[in-house]
Amino acid sequence: MLTVYSKNNCPFCVKAKHLLETKGIAFEEVKIDEVDEARNFLLSEKHRTVPQIYKDGKLLVEGGYQGLAKQDEEFFTQLKG
Repeated sequence: MLTVYSKNNCPFCVKAKHLLETKGIAFEEVKIDEVDEARNFLLSEKHRTVPQIYKDGKLLVEGGYQGLAKQDEEFFTQLKG
């Protein structure tokens, strides 16, 4: 399953979640402004922006929403599998 690290009032987070929902891909959302451990995890991974999208504990794509939006249909089909 995917984990989308986001925060409140983040337009790119909203776009990333909407794209995943549109493609029928399940994800868990963790808001870093509500969960200190999640914020600390992203900082330890050297991330300074959200959304950050992880699969099985590894970064799925660089660039958050913009990186996700650049992927082709095959990429999303594999995520469903």
